[in-house]
Amino acid sequence: MKPWHEQDAFWEAFEPVLFSQRRLSDAAAQVEKALALLGIQPGAAILDLGCGIGRHSVELARRGFHVTGVDRTQAYLSKAVEKAKASGLEVEFVREDMRAFCRPEAFDVVMSFFTSFGYFDDPEDDRRVAMNAYRSLKAGGIFFLEMMGKEILARNLQQRIWREEDGLLVLEEWKVSKNWSQVEHHWIVLAGDDRHDLRFSHRLYSAAELASLLAACGFVGTEVYGDLEGAPYDHTAKRLVVVTRK
Repeated sequence: MKPWHEQDAFWEAFEPVLFSQRRLSDAAAQVEKALALLGIQPGAAILDLGCGIGRHSVELARRGFHVTGVDRTQAYLSKAVEKAKASGLEVEFVREDMRAFCRPEAFDVVMSFFTSFGYFDDPEDDRRVAMNAYRSLKAGGIFFLEMMGKEILARNLQQRIWREEDGLLVLEEWKVSKNWSQVEHHWIVLAGDDRHDLRFSHRLYSAAELASLLAACGFVGTEVYGDLEGAPYDHTAKRLVVVTRK
């Protein structure tokens, strides 16, 4: 059986949870904050890595950037294309595994939103993704990552959560494993009579571990923040936001 992140059925079942109305409506503000943090100007070439249905890609294009969105799930990319066309925007969408996509020296910025880094069982695959980002950047280009940090999860971990959103009932079970290097998820999503039982895992990075990985790939000048507004990465941090340069 393919790993969870290579299964189209997984991503299609997970779509209403990943892309709730709240998360869709948050995309514009997230893009505005990220752009302010990075200080980049319209006209720059941006790679949205793990773009999903294109919620950030379209917002970037709306602000005058040349955007390429990469994702492995065709159903998501089809919706991204429709969203861009409906907005009258030109966005390039590419179906490719992030472990394989590399376009040498093509981008001013590579962006990875919403914990789209760390899917793979083999840590060398994460290194491969980071190296692809490095090679795809122009000299002086920026690699931007936004994710759940290990320190934040350690502070806030709830092993079991249930919530309702957009007519869905979501039951979540979180379990840390492999010496705090991974978190194992078991989510049950109920929508009327439909039930989806989803199991997946994700590699956990502390700020220091991620900075070390990026340095080993050649990145320099790494800065770490606790949210998209540039707050310190300390005991009050909400997210792990990393900005590093080629």
